[in-house]
Amino acid sequence: MASSFALDNFLEKAVKSDASDIHLKVGERPMLRRDGAILKIDMPPLTREDMNQMVGKVVPDFIKDRVASATDLDFSYNIQGVARFRVNLSRSLTEFSLVFRVIPYVISSFEKLNLPASMQQFADYNNGIVLVTGPTGSGKSTSLASFIDYINAKYQKHIITVEDPVEFVFTDKKCKISQRQVGIDTQSFATGIKYALRQDPDVILVGEIRDVETLDSALKAAETGHLVFSTMHTNDAVQTIYRIINMYNPEDRDIVRRQVAQTLRGTIAQKLVKKAIGKGRYPACEVLVVTPTVKDFILKDEIDSIYDLIKNGSFNDMFSMNASLHKLVEMGAITKETALEASDDKNELEQFFRGVYRGTKNGDLYE
Repeated sequence: MASSFALDNFLEKAVKSDASDIHLKVGERPMLRRDGAILKIDMPPLTREDMNQMVGKVVPDFIKDRVASATDLDFSYNIQGVARFRVNLSRSLTEFSLVFRVIPYVISSFEKLNLPASMQQFADYNNGIVLVTGPTGSGKSTSLASFIDYINAKYQKHIITVEDPVEFVFTDKKCKISQRQVGIDTQSFATGIKYALRQDPDVILVGEIRDVETLDSALKAAETGHLVFSTMHTNDAVQTIYRIINMYNPEDRDIVRRQVAQTLRGTIAQKLVKKAIGKGRYPACEVLVVTPTVKDFILKDEIDSIYDLIKNGSFNDMFSMNASLHKLVEMGAITKETALEASDDKNELEQFFRGVYRGTKNGDLYE
């Protein structure tokens, strides 16, 4: 029985409606995520025939032989003139499910994404590691793409990306850009970084740090004079430092602390919060810049003390998530209710609103 579900047509309409994700599952109506909320589309439930046709269409030839036995696969899909998609194929109660993440063709600047201008400083370093963190769907990949596009337009360098799968596709401007996909062009993130070092890079983008081998390779690349960008799934800028160190065995952590203190340039924790008016979301960001004082706290294993530096660090272009949320409310970009919902320390944010607490001079966060 032939399927009546026109996948490309549906995906194109989803992109035009500003959906960030598309969920397709046997026995369920198609669903979109828009502005953070899941919406069911008024269409018939998808059949097994629909799904089998879609899987046959979107799965790349090089992994088609793995579909029958696979429980999870990640790959990319492209509709010319519409968008690229990061795709996850999984099973739910033995039936296939597909989730498409929209990857726009056009890479937006920091300004267009409403990201703090101070983030650009990390793209101007010659070496070290910069980590963008946050939950799934918080805009990490989009921010990384902005860093790479900024370097591409400003400097004459060799940039290598190691991704699973390749998301944003870059066109050479002043830089030479080489993009490698795990599973096709290289065996793993760690292997990709290792061999990248032999390919004369200046900048290395690592799609995600998932394990100790990848982290070890990324830190070594940063130590040997390269600028490394990557992502991790942590909730705030300081928690990222804990996560890095705790990925290692206790007996290795003193050495790792020294590595991190020497190579980490900054961490950026992101959340996307709903606009007060109209469609779309704004990024709320916590930015940690590794100053000599921050290095000292890392070396002394007094990482908790860094929280206070972030709250009082506007002169170093760093600020807390609450300072960012408060500024967005002051700008009229988001509502107070949205800010409180997004905050991990609602009491402190309430103090911001009452004018009781001003831990950060946050008036110029987004200037």
